[in-house]
Amino acid sequence: MRFSYVKGGAMADTRKVIPDYRYPTLDLYIDGEFRAATGGASSDVIDPATEQCLGVLRHASSDDVAMALEAAARGFPKWRAQPALERARRLRRVADLIRAGGETLAMTITLELGKPWAESLVEVQTAAEMFEWAAEEAVRSYGRVIPPREANGFQYARLEPIGPVAAFSGWNAPAITPSRKISGALAAGCSIVIKPSEETPGVALFIARAVQEAGIPPGVVNMVFGDPASIAAQLIDSPHTKMVTFTGATSVGREIGERAARGMKRATLELGGHAPVLVFDDCDAMQVAQMAVSTKFRNSGQVCTSPTRFYVQRSCYDAFAERFVGLAKGWVVGNGLDPGTQMGPLKNARRLRAIESMVDDARRHGASVLAGGERLDRPGFFYRPTVLADVDPAAQAATTEPFGPLALIQPFDDLEEGLALANALPFGLAAYAFTGSLARANALAEGIESGVVCINEWRVSLPETPFGGVKDSGLGLEGGIEGIREFQRVKCVRTRAA
Repeated sequence: MRFSYVKGGAMADTRKVIPDYRYPTLDLYIDGEFRAATGGASSDVIDPATEQCLGVLRHASSDDVAMALEAAARGFPKWRAQPALERARRLRRVADLIRAGGETLAMTITLELGKPWAESLVEVQTAAEMFEWAAEEAVRSYGRVIPPREANGFQYARLEPIGPVAAFSGWNAPAITPSRKISGALAAGCSIVIKPSEETPGVALFIARAVQEAGIPPGVVNMVFGDPASIAAQLIDSPHTKMVTFTGATSVGREIGERAARGMKRATLELGGHAPVLVFDDCDAMQVAQMAVSTKFRNSGQVCTSPTRFYVQRSCYDAFAERFVGLAKGWVVGNGLDPGTQMGPLKNARRLRAIESMVDDARRHGASVLAGGERLDRPGFFYRPTVLADVDPAAQAATTEPFGPLALIQPFDDLEEGLALANALPFGLAAYAFTGSLARANALAEGIESGVVCINEWRVSLPETPFGGVKDSGLGLEGGIEGIREFQRVKCVRTRAA
């Protein structure tokens, strides 16, 4: 069985295929219609496992972006006026359509991002759940009645949609992140203009097609691609935009937040991390090591919540390290469409160079490479699962998020030292800890400086739970009722009988 790429009609054999699959046409989605971009620039969309071109993405012009902003401004009052039950019905329909096309969407995720097919299927389901959860919350935008001071008075706080939203999402969770932003905004009654990554446009456009087919009115959801800096400036500075939501690097997030603040616009920023893991000697260290490898190398480590700094209590350090390293050495790296693949390629040549540079720097600082430490000799952006020990605090890997298949392990002695190591960096997005002691678990939950703390488990984010960072890892929340509230403002109303 074969599937065809759009560009040039080239054919590629795969082992996991969808009959009649064809890589999608890459357009913009504006005012309820798919239309060709009018900008002069374009970029190739590359399969990171083969380095073949999947398709050519033309970039939006400033006129295209202006058209999207105007459409969102027109769509907002119409969507806001929709009864909450109707908004919820439409969002559930989007979820149904995502599930119905799940294998097609998973194929596009694996082709554009490289992650293994099984991981792509999980992402599809989570994306659908984002819309389902938002649909449930759309009908629960409760305000509150405030007891009046006067006998004939009445006062209450009501929640209202904040207005058109400008959204930005990266390539590493190409279905989940746009789904979370779009569904949250729509559940609150907002319209949205979203700029997903130019490296994974086919995934985002699948969601746009589901939005269109579900009957979301024109102008409520708009999707553009192009030069990130110029589009960000235009979207954020527009008087139509009332809120900004961004997922990406801390350095870019700072600029996004500053620009939004100059316009007095709310900004929700989900930024980078460098997640610590504390493993205590009263847990099953071998079982933790097994799950740790699977979680660390999920999506080739290209996850902002990926566990990276493994601190293991000294009495079980050697056993944990031996198990972790042994599993990492045997982890199967390959094309995500091959059934036996456990880890796919890095997304692009930039990430490959960044990981190579980080490992070389660690070596220069005296680190021991216990596993991996090199790229695979084959086409594609493949790098072996890598484990470093004895990493100097001055090494780049010790302080900079790897965003790749790189794990650091180090022993520690007691709770106080473990907390100090976990909290040493200016990041606080996700953290993990494993212990059999309830008292210690409570101390860790209170003492770790992170937006999310997972104790004896690995799943950081669910549609129903709040997700966001502290310190340099961001502002605001996504997910859960808290995430919906980010797209709403509170209006206080006081009345008195005439």
